[in-house]
Amino acid sequence: MKPHSYPALLAPLLTLTTLPAIASTGDDLSVVETTPRRAVLDAPTDAVIRVTFDRPVDPTSLGVDTFHAFSRGAGPLTGTLSVSRDGRTVSLAPDRDASPGEPVTITLGHDLRGLDGSALRTRGHQFRYWTRAGGGDLQFEVAQSITTRAFPGEDVIPYGGTATDLDGDGWIDLSIVNEATDDVRVFMNAGDTTCRVDAFLQPGNPVGAVPSPSEAADFDLDGLPDLCIANIVGDSVSILLGHGDGTYGPAQTVDTGDGARGIAVLDLDGDGDLDIASSAYYSNNLRLLFNDGTGVFGDLTSLNPGINGEWSIQADDMNGDGLFDLVIGGQSQVRVLLADEGGGFTNHSTRSVSGRTWQLNLADLDGDGAVDVACVNSFADEGFIFLNDGRGGLRPGTSHGTDPFPLASDLGDLDGDGDLDWITSSYGGDWFLFLNDGTGGFEFHSSFDAPIAASCSLPVDMDRDGDLDIVFVDELDDSMIIMSNGGYDPPRLPGDLDEDGSVDGADLGIMLAAWGVCPSPCPADLDEDGRVDGADLGLLLIDWN
Repeated sequence: MKPHSYPALLAPLLTLTTLPAIASTGDDLSVVETTPRRAVLDAPTDAVIRVTFDRPVDPTSLGVDTFHAFSRGAGPLTGTLSVSRDGRTVSLAPDRDASPGEPVTITLGHDLRGLDGSALRTRGHQFRYWTRAGGGDLQFEVAQSITTRAFPGEDVIPYGGTATDLDGDGWIDLSIVNEATDDVRVFMNAGDTTCRVDAFLQPGNPVGAVPSPSEAADFDLDGLPDLCIANIVGDSVSILLGHGDGTYGPAQTVDTGDGARGIAVLDLDGDGDLDIASSAYYSNNLRLLFNDGTGVFGDLTSLNPGINGEWSIQADDMNGDGLFDLVIGGQSQVRVLLADEGGGFTNHSTRSVSGRTWQLNLADLDGDGAVDVACVNSFADEGFIFLNDGRGGLRPGTSHGTDPFPLASDLGDLDGDGDLDWITSSYGGDWFLFLNDGTGGFEFHSSFDAPIAASCSLPVDMDRDGDLDIVFVDELDDSMIIMSNGGYDPPRLPGDLDEDGSVDGADLGIMLAAWGVCPSPCPADLDEDGRVDGADLGLLLIDWN
């Protein structure tokens, strides 16, 4: 097992090794419950992550390769691992908060064992949830317009990027991918609540020819965010390991062939580290790249999903079985491939769209706990919403008009009402914001003018005020426009149990009324240990105002 990065792991675990051994039942160790729940959209940013199993867990099998968490904005969530008295629940108390309104992915590796000698199934277990975003009044104002050029007249073509805290200071930074210069340029957050970033760190980070989509992850499990990028013309995927200061090491570039266009991160083989799936547009195949656990990708296999022109790809658990599935966008089709225990994927559901599915997103859009699909279709000038039937099947889609040639689709709870809103970006026009009515129905709300060509957007809390701002990228103007979301509500204090904006005697009364054993959900259980006691009172008094 790879050495873990949880400094406080051993002390709480060593006391549990005296639990009596249990005779092996011959079946797999299984996950029975998670907190936060899979696909939930309103998890606290400071949530303690708990996984309950069907039998006691062997604490010596716990490590970063068997239990780790990654948040899209905050990066790896390392911290203290502990095991409950009955041995069945493993908890990770992160040493930093996740960012508001972002997905958090939990990966459990197959080397996790029960005290009876059982092991987690071969493909491991993954789940994803979203954190709660604060409410804004959607009165967006330009906080900064900044060039992505190194010098006047340089042709950059920024298309795509990630928003992740690269240096661990709590402020989200930007890694922007550039098609003309074949590099990644990093813009560090100014860290002064203005939503502004500093000029990019020079030099840029070279990758393959015409890089485009990118995803952040911790590929070498060192607690620092890394990056992977699909290179369209280079027919390759580049992996850059982060140094923790905003810089990346030299790119490892793996030849995938045939027009690498989409990219997704998931644990393909259940070993606890994160692998990569990439589309190969010209051969109508997918390429699966396997991580050796150190961020080195050597093995490469192909998968034919059976549709034409694989363009976009994303991964999430579409049927609730604890395995990440693949959703593929191609020429006039969107297809769900369900993962199986044998290590493969099976065609499960296909829906037709008009045009080419340039990009897609996965999340619960209607609040039913199942992961749905939002996508944009470039030549049809429209986006589609496909709701999940609860078993991984896609219901008939709903079409929404966009500006000409939509390139990107992005999700985020921009109004803070507990559901995910939708932003489309159009090469021949502007950015459109659609608000979700909570049932997966979307209404056009507003457009944002692009200087030349809207290529993508990043909904992210740039100023740490609890609501989502938006970073717009214009690929022909070679610029980013950072919009601050006005009218935000400050994040609620945990001790404000009656949500009146202050922590006072009324909140103390609520806590005393709940004193003792308090099953979840229990707002007064501030440390989420299943009891309201002196520890919770201490936390409430810290917030007293």
